[in-house]
Amino acid sequence: MSAEATNPEAHPEARPELRRRGRSRIDLRRLGRAALLGPTSRDRLPDAIGHVAEAHRAHHPDADLSVLRRAYLLAESSHRGQMRKSGEPYITHPLAVTLILAELGAETTTLTASLLHDTVEDTDVTLDQVREEFGDEVCFIVDGVTKVEKIDYGAAAEPETFRKMLVATGNDVRVMSIKLADRLHNMRTLGVMRPEKQARIAKVTRDVLIPLAERLGVQALKTELEDLVFAILHPEEYESTRALIAAHAGERDPLPAIADSVRTVLREAGISAEVQVRPRHFVSVHRIARSRGELRGSDFGRILVLVGENADCYGVLGELHTCFTPVVSEFKDFIATPKFNLYQSLHTAVATPEGYVAEVIVRTRQMHRVAEAGVVALGNPYATATADSVADPDEERVDPTRPGWLSRLLDWQQSAPDPDTFWTVLRAELAQDREITVFRADGGTLGLPAGASCIDAAYAQHGEAAHGCIGARVNGRLTSLSSPLSDGDTVQLLLAQDASSGPAAEWLDHARTPAARIAISSWLETHPDRALATTSAARAPLSVVGARGGGANAVADLPDAAVRLAGCCTPVPPDAVAGFLVRGGAVTVHRVQCAAVAQMRAVGRTSVAVHWRATADCRVTLLAESFGRPHLLADLTEAIAQEGVEVVSATVEPPVEGRVRHTYTLQLPDAAGLPALMRAMRDVPGVYDVSRA
Repeated sequence: MSAEATNPEAHPEARPELRRRGRSRIDLRRLGRAALLGPTSRDRLPDAIGHVAEAHRAHHPDADLSVLRRAYLLAESSHRGQMRKSGEPYITHPLAVTLILAELGAETTTLTASLLHDTVEDTDVTLDQVREEFGDEVCFIVDGVTKVEKIDYGAAAEPETFRKMLVATGNDVRVMSIKLADRLHNMRTLGVMRPEKQARIAKVTRDVLIPLAERLGVQALKTELEDLVFAILHPEEYESTRALIAAHAGERDPLPAIADSVRTVLREAGISAEVQVRPRHFVSVHRIARSRGELRGSDFGRILVLVGENADCYGVLGELHTCFTPVVSEFKDFIATPKFNLYQSLHTAVATPEGYVAEVIVRTRQMHRVAEAGVVALGNPYATATADSVADPDEERVDPTRPGWLSRLLDWQQSAPDPDTFWTVLRAELAQDREITVFRADGGTLGLPAGASCIDAAYAQHGEAAHGCIGARVNGRLTSLSSPLSDGDTVQLLLAQDASSGPAAEWLDHARTPAARIAISSWLETHPDRALATTSAARAPLSVVGARGGGANAVADLPDAAVRLAGCCTPVPPDAVAGFLVRGGAVTVHRVQCAAVAQMRAVGRTSVAVHWRATADCRVTLLAESFGRPHLLADLTEAIAQEGVEVVSATVEPPVEGRVRHTYTLQLPDAAGLPALMRAMRDVPGVYDVSRA
C-alpha cells in the first residue's frame, strides 16, 4: 500500500468532497511533523488525530476514543522513520485513510483497524500483537486488508491479495471499506509516480475498486475515485470536461432559483424539507455531455430534497408533479424497489416555465446517509450479538450486510484456483452493473446479474446438480434454458432423473455468471467425448415406420368412395367430423373445428356426410414435445407399447435449444383409450406436452 503514495496536491479539481463539505484541507505534512514529535500527555489524544476524533464524534457522540489513542500510538511508533515517496512521514497515510472513514460515519472498530491497516504489512507488528491489544475483530479486519507476500506469489500476488480481501469481506464488509478508503488516498496522492505505474493503478481501480464501491453503496468514495481515474486514463477528455465546468461557473446557474421555488412549494404544502443543489462530478458531466450534446445550465447539477419520513418522500413527489411539469420518462422509484447496493431514493425531473429541466432526487436523511456511505453507514454488523456469545474462529461469520453478488463471488472463486482465471472472471463479474431478483418455485429468491438466463439460475440454485437441468418454467410457462430472466420472474428448474446428463457446449453462449461458466467449462473438459457429441452437426429427422398400414374407420355416405382421415387434424371417434369430396373421387374427413373445413367450404368443395364405423379401433397422430436426454425415444415407445397401442410411424426432429419434437402416428384398439395414452406419454421424464396433431 505504501508504494502508491505520492504528491498530495495532485488533481485538486477532481475532489468534489472538498466543494461539497466546504471544509479547509487538512495539512498532512503538519500532521506528520506532529506525529514525529511523539504523543503529548497520556490523558488526552495526540494532536495528530484530533481531526479524526472530531469527525468521529460528529457521527458517534458517545464513542470511546481511548482505543483510537492506543491504536494511533502503536501505528505511529511502528511506522516511525518510514517516509512516503512524496517525502511525508508515513503515518500521514493511515491518518488520512482513517479520516476518510470517520467523515463517512464509520464506527470505532473500523477506525481502529484503519489506523493499524499497514502495520502488519510494513512493520514488525504481528497479528498476534494486534489481537492481544485490540481483540479478534480488529485483528480479523487488519489481516483481511494485509497484502499477501509477493515473494511467495510472484506475479499472482495482486489477484491473490484481492481474493484474500474479498473472502474476508464476505465475513466482514468493513475490510473492503478500509481498502476503498486506502485506495482513495493513494489515488489522491499518485502524482509523482511514473506515468505507466499511474495508469496501471488507475486501471485496477477502474476495473475492480470502483465497481466494488458501487456494489457496497459507498457513492462518496466511488464518485471521487471515478474522477481521479478519469484524469489519469483520459487526460484530454478530462481537460475538456474541466473547461466545460469552468465555463459554466462564469454563467448564471438556474438551479439555485429552481431550488428556491421548490422550497416555497414545499413550505406552502407544510412539508418540512431541506433542499440542496448538488453539482455533478466530472465523470457525470462527461456522460451527460456525451448523451445530450450541448449542455444547459441545469445539466451541471441536481436538486436534492431531504425529508424525515418515507411518506414525506411521496408527498414531495406529489407537490413537485403538481406545481411543475413532470418529465414522466425520468421518474424512478428506488424506495419501493431499492437497488441491490442498498440505495433508496425517488428520482424525477421537472420542467420550469423558463424551459429548464431540473433533475430532482428525494430521500430521507437516513437514506441520504446510506446513499453516501453505503455499508459504512450500517455501523458494526455484529453490534446486536450478545456479549456472552463466543464465535467459533473456524466458522464463517454470517454478515447481515452481505449482498447477493458477494455470496455468488465467494462461491465461484472456490472453483477458480488459477489466479489468472480468477482475475479475469472477477473483472467480468464486476462489469455487470445491475442485478435482478428472481423467485424460486419453492418460495426462495435468487440474486442474479442483469441479463442472466435460466442456466445461471440453475447453477445458482443447484450447483453442479444443474448439469442435469433439462428445462425451466418461467412464470408458469415452459421455456428454454437460454431464455433471459427479468427482475421479479418466478423460475422453476426441471432436472433430469438420469445422473449421466450433462450440459451442452452451447450453454456457454447463454451463461452470464462466473459460477455457471466455470462449472460448465469444467464439465466439458472432463467429458470431451460428451462435449463433442453436444456440438456435432444437427442430424436429419429420425423416422420410424411401422410394418402395417391402417384403414380409415370412417364411412362416407357416398357409395364406393375411398375415405381417408385428414393428416392436419387426425380425427378419431367420437370426434364430430365433416367430409369433403376431393380430386380422384376420394372423401377426406376433418374434425369440424379444423381450419381446413372453412377453407374447403370457401372454395366450393362438395360436402359429404360421414360417420364412424361400429368398430372402436382408430388411427391418430400425436405430437410429443420434450427436453432432449438420452434414451428418451426408447422410453416413449415403451410407454406407448404398455398402453397396447401400435406405432405406425414416428418422426423425431433434431433438438433445438435442448427441446425435441416427436410426431407419432398410432393405431389404437379403442379410441376411448386415447386420453390414458396421452397421460402415459406425458408422465415420461422430460416430456412436457402431448397434443393431437
